[in-house]
Order: sequence, then C-alpha cells, then structure tokens
Amino acid sequence: MSAPAVRGRLVRRALLGGMAAALLGARSVQARAPARRIVSLGGAVTEAVYALGAEGLLVGTDTTSLYPEAAQRTPKVGYLRQLSAEGLLSLQPDAIVGTTEAGPPVVLDQVRSAGVRVELVRAEHSWDEVARKLQAVARVAGREAQAQALQARLDAEWAEVRQTVARATRRPRALFILSHGGAPMVAGGGTAADALIRFAGGVNAVRGFDGYRPLTAEAMASAAPEVIVNSTQGIEALGGEAAFWQRPELALTPAFRRKALVAMEANHLLGFGPRLPGAVRELHARMLALTA
Repeated sequence: MSAPAVRGRLVRRALLGGMAAALLGARSVQARAPARRIVSLGGAVTEAVYALGAEGLLVGTDTTSLYPEAAQRTPKVGYLRQLSAEGLLSLQPDAIVGTTEAGPPVVLDQVRSAGVRVELVRAEHSWDEVARKLQAVARVAGREAQAQALQARLDAEWAEVRQTVARATRRPRALFILSHGGAPMVAGGGTAADALIRFAGGVNAVRGFDGYRPLTAEAMASAAPEVIVNSTQGIEALGGEAAFWQRPELALTPAFRRKALVAMEANHLLGFGPRLPGAVRELHARMLALTA
C-alpha cells in the first residue's frame, strides 16, 4: 500500500474515532441530564424530593410517602415492597429513585430494561444513609447545589442532637413494637427501630436476634422495658392507646406501671430522612421524661 493510501486510512480512522468519542460523550451528558418525570419510592426519599424543591418533577410516589401532606395527593404506585412494572411504567417516568427496600428486584430489573433510570440507596439505618438519599435525589433531579446547602444545615443539626444525647446521664430501656398489621412484633438488631433507640440514647430492651419477632409474655417479662415505642399508625391499628395498654403481656413490664409510651408518626420515627435529627431529639426527650 502506498504512503498516501496509508495516511488516508489513518486520517479516516482518526475521524471515525473522534466521531465515536463525540457520540459517547453526548450519550454520557444525556445520561447525566436531570430527569423530567420522577417516581420516588419510600417516605424519606419523597421527603428529600420536597426538601430539595424538586416536587414539580414528581409523577408518582409509593403508599409510604405521606409527608409532606402534598405527597399524599400524588399518584400512588403501591407499597414499596410490592411494586409492579406495569404500575410504575404507566406513569412514564424517566427516573425512579428509592432505597434497596423497594422491590421485588425483578420488577425493578424490568423497569431498567424499559430504559428507565433506577437509583437505589442502600438502607442501613445510619446518618450516612440520609446523606446518600439526598445525593441520589440531587443527581436525578439536578439539585446538587441545593443538596449541598441542605446537607450542611442537617449536619449541624445532627451534631447538636448528638451532643444533647451524649450529655444525658440515663439510658432508658426501650422496646419498639411493630403493630401496623397482623400480630405485634418486637424489633431486634439490624432494624431502623433499634438504630433510632440507640441514637436517642436508649438501650434496646431485647437482644440476641436481628429483625422482628412475635410479641410474647415471656419476652416482655425478660426484656423489662421502661418505655414502649410505637408508631401512631401502630397504636391506631391496635384500637388506640387505652386498648394498647389492655394487652396482658404489657402488664409484666415496668413501662406498664407508668403507662410509658412514645408514639410518633411512622415515617418521622423510622424513615431516616431529612427529619431524622428532629425525630431523635423528640424521642430522646420523651423517653427521659417518661422514665424520670
């Protein structure tokens, strides 16, 4: 092959390579472009959307998204653990943001296969999880600057709350009871309730297992909690506070003598979203007041 022919071939290759790089770059920029239609999965993630001023991009949320009140008026895609691809895709989202608690995984794989961007934050019940939720929403919605400012304010609130908890001289024995539906269960290690009790300066009265187990009289007697923690929704499911204290197994606890119960809205209590500093502050103060 002649020298001019070789040079021509090299030039063509360089041009083709440049075009390919340009196309890949354009696709990369397009992939990073803010979404225009977002479905959020999980109450805390939805709170982050509103906190970052991106609610105008929301086209749907799951049934745990109850705060702020405006979120209750958004189209619902079902419970975040029992989603359907048809329900999600019917809203024509270009992005879905949630936590690893969302599923089933096969449904989210189907949504990805349809070309929808899916961002999931690992749920591990930590302060870092709150930051990752804000960052995930910021990436999808193009609200990075707002997220940075909000995170700085939340970090300051969190540091203040942690100092308040550290100054406490008592660590109440607390027990979280899950009673939203079915038989009541108690929260062991690895749960959002266990993490929140510890963050609020309490000691989880039950140990030796992870997750949730049925509430039994034997467990109540051995746990001996000074204070019971539940959600307002859970207390309502049991028929109200008076009906709650009529459960015979609770009579075996120190908490029963004082009717020491802290009930808070479920997403505020267990959501691990932007309101976490306030939830820890409230739980800490109420536990100390009830066990003084």
